[in-house]
Amino acid sequence: MEICVESAEGAAAAIAGGCDRIELCAALALGGLTPSAGLVAAVLDVARPAGVPVRAMVRPRPGGFDYDAADLALAGREAAALLAAGVQGLVFGATRDGRLDRQALAAWRGALPELPAGLTLHRAIDVVDDPVAAVEEAVALGFDHILTSGGAVSAPAGAATIARMVSRAGGRLVVMAGAGVAPGNVAGLIAATAVSAVHGSASAPAAVEDARLDFGPLPRVTSRRLVAELRQVIDDKSNLRQL
Repeated sequence: MEICVESAEGAAAAIAGGCDRIELCAALALGGLTPSAGLVAAVLDVARPAGVPVRAMVRPRPGGFDYDAADLALAGREAAALLAAGVQGLVFGATRDGRLDRQALAAWRGALPELPAGLTLHRAIDVVDDPVAAVEEAVALGFDHILTSGGAVSAPAGAATIARMVSRAGGRLVVMAGAGVAPGNVAGLIAATAVSAVHGSASAPAAVEDARLDFGPLPRVTSRRLVAELRQVIDDKSNLRQL
């Protein structure tokens, strides 16, 4: 169970609730952007003592994933800085004309000063024309995880496609279901897709500090209770499989 967070407090709540891994982002309201150096340090200070690995988002700007040369150069610098800061893995994706941008992804990976413990291909795969076929490209590029909603607005809605992606992967990488994952649907999602990993924010809207201010979407706050509820359902599902 991977929980995406955007603060040290969120990381602490995710760990207390029982997460297995943290995905660290900035600006989750925008779909997640590359976190700042200060945020990375603060979250690692929480996660390292707990033995919880952190994968950091590399996304240099909001919007789509068809990156130009300047975007890719920045993504390369961000990846190097994140590795130097001590994260255990990176999360990245790039597309071109309805497909994964294999050339850009290979160049980005090849330019890393060191290979991290893990590489996740994020939901850029959900905007390609054929996410099932793209699993083969992800394997060839060296990713060990794919985060996907099956090309749908939520993982439950894309469950049929996720199941085909799991089958296509054949254990060569982990297909991780994410988007709209909640305690009330995660058991059914696992049963319908055969995924061995799920991803969610397990969050609730933050309190409004001043209704007169409008500087964009309000942040969400990681809920220890929701993380723990997800953990319980997943553990119960796993225990049933073993019976």
